[in-house]
Order: sequence, then C-alpha cells, then structure tokens
Amino acid sequence: MAEALFLFGTLRHPPLLAVVAGSGGVAGEVARAPGRAAVRAVGADGRARGFPLLIERAGARAEGLFICPGAAARARINAYERAFGYRPEPISVKAASGTVQALYYAPPPGLWLPGGDWSLSGWVSDHAPFALAVAEEMMAQLPALAPGIAVRRLPMLERRVASRLRAQLQPAPASQRREPQAGDVTLAGLERPHTGFFALEAAELRFRRFDGSLSPEVRREGFVMADAVTVLPYDPLADQVLLVEQFRFGPFLRGDPNPWTLEPVAGHVDAGETPEQCARREAQEEAGLALRALHFIAGYYPSPGAVSEFVHSFVGLAALDGRDGSVNGLESEAEDIRAHVVGFDRLMKLVASGEAGTGPLVLSAHWLVRNRARLRAQARRHAL
Repeated sequence: MAEALFLFGTLRHPPLLAVVAGSGGVAGEVARAPGRAAVRAVGADGRARGFPLLIERAGARAEGLFICPGAAARARINAYERAFGYRPEPISVKAASGTVQALYYAPPPGLWLPGGDWSLSGWVSDHAPFALAVAEEMMAQLPALAPGIAVRRLPMLERRVASRLRAQLQPAPASQRREPQAGDVTLAGLERPHTGFFALEAAELRFRRFDGSLSPEVRREGFVMADAVTVLPYDPLADQVLLVEQFRFGPFLRGDPNPWTLEPVAGHVDAGETPEQCARREAQEEAGLALRALHFIAGYYPSPGAVSEFVHSFVGLAALDGRDGSVNGLESEAEDIRAHVVGFDRLMKLVASGEAGTGPLVLSAHWLVRNRARLRAQARRHAL
C-alpha cells in the first residue's frame, strides 16, 4: 500500500499539486489534524512568508488533504519538499474512515518562526499564480536540485520568476519596430545547464524574419537574471552625488587590472517588491540613505543579445552630509561597499575619463546634465 501523506499547506491547491506530483496530480480526501494549527511562516528578518507552518495548539484542528500517492508522484513530492530542507514526520489525522496515520513535511527546527493564522483561500488570492510559476521552474530542475539547496537559491529564483511575470505585464510599444504576432518564435528545445545566482538557458529556436518567413533553426544561449534597479543619490542644494565603489566579478573576469568600479546604488528587485521600493531599500543597505523624491530615468536592457536583465534607473534626492567614505553593505551577501560623495563637476570628469565607466552611471550622469538646473531650482524654492 502506498504511504499516506497529510498536506496541510499550499500543496492542497490542486493546480500546484498537479505541477509538483505530475501526471495530473493526486486525488485525496479532506482530513484534519487534532491539536494542530496552520500559521504563517515568519523568517528571522521578521517578514511573514506566504506559506504555513504546522504548530501544536490545544483545541485546534488543522485542515488538510489526505493522499496516498503512487511511487512516481511520491518521489516528486518528496524531492520538492526536500529541496527546501523539509523532512517527513509522522502525524495522526482524522479522515472519513476514522483516525489514520500519515506523514507530513516539517522544516528543520528553527528555520521559521510561527506567525498569524494562515488560510488556503487567502494564499490562493495573493500568491497562487506566482507560486505555480516558481514550482514549474523548480520541478524542471529536479532531480538535480540537491536537498536544501532551494533554501539558498529560492530568493533569486523568485526574483527571476517575478521579473518574467512583470515583463508580461509591462507595455511593449511598437511605433517604430515591428508589431508582434502569434508564432513569432517557435521552440524546438530548451535546456538549463546551470542555475545559481543566475540561470543559463540554451534554446533551439526559429524566429520570424522581416520578410515574414521563419528563420532556420538556430541555437541561442543567454543568462537569465532578475530585474535590477539603479539609483544615483543627488543632493541638489549641495550639487553633489553619491557613488558607490565595490569589487565586481565581471571586470575581473575580463582581465581588468582594477575590478573595483564606481556605480550608482544598485540591486535586484525582490519578489513582491516594486522597483521604487527596491531603490529605497538598496539606498539604505548600500549607503545608509533615506531617499526623498525618486525621479525615473529609463527602463532598459543593458545587454539584450545574451542577458535577460532589465534595469530600472532612478535619481533619488537625499541629504549626503557625512556619507563620504562610509562603508556599508550586507554581511550576509559579503558586500563591502564604500561611498564617495563628489560634486557634479567631478562626476562629469570621472565619466569623461572613463573612471566612472559603468553603463547605468553614465546614463544617470547624462540625465542629470539635462535635469540638474530644474532639480536645483525646485530644491531652493522648497528651502525658502
């Protein structure tokens, strides 16, 4: 007889269970765990996650799904849960047939803290489409996804999925370029030979040519990355900007003799976060700054030939007193970031000499050339 499982969390959602278990999912029956309650999982950072924990609570009865999956489905469910470091634990539940023994998946002790009560309907309303997309990408990586590794990779994977969903919703103007149409790109094969901080994808595809025909089948490889934000902090009264300096692996790989670069504040947009929220968070993390008004510069692909990353660039107004020479960054990400507060004229000299040779900084500096007088005039009026 197949080993029974008690699913008390997100896998109770039939579309998600179908993705994880495969072959259309697994049938089951409603069951309840006496003396247990499903509550929201809370991380060490104090932020509540969308998924639940099962905790002991006198008088409670956690609702779930009692299933007896076949070997193939059980292996897929087990691999999915183990990817997060979860392990099966025994539990007694009440089903239609009476009290039965089953297993449920529990996280390592101390990984999550208990929060408020959790409901499946609330999760479906707020998180289901995104969770389905994340699960589809995870299951495509199994069985290569080693146990526990998803805990480390999940934030970046979620950022990539959120970026893909964001791209599908953003406007795609075509006043000069061609209008898209169905069947523009046909995939003959897609593989993902590497997934880590970024993913490497390789595809065999055909694309529509300008004469209306489809191209011969070609192979294309690219880096799949999350959307990013850059923000150049600017103090209009002092006419100064803040640049950050840090070691960068890209210039090092190229053989640059000085792989420490001058840049705006930058970072990847977290899942559930807007680019504007990311700009403010990164300014605090990388420079200890609380930004005032944000001015949008542009959204763009810095290297569309082989990189999916889409960048949202801003200038953010801030008081820069006391920030020159400060060192900031997250220890959890091994960041070592030094701040430089320089005047506008010095900024433009750095751009002209090539010392400030990163694309977002060059773009932001030239935006400031065109908008500096307006920002300074507004700041002087507000200061009166």
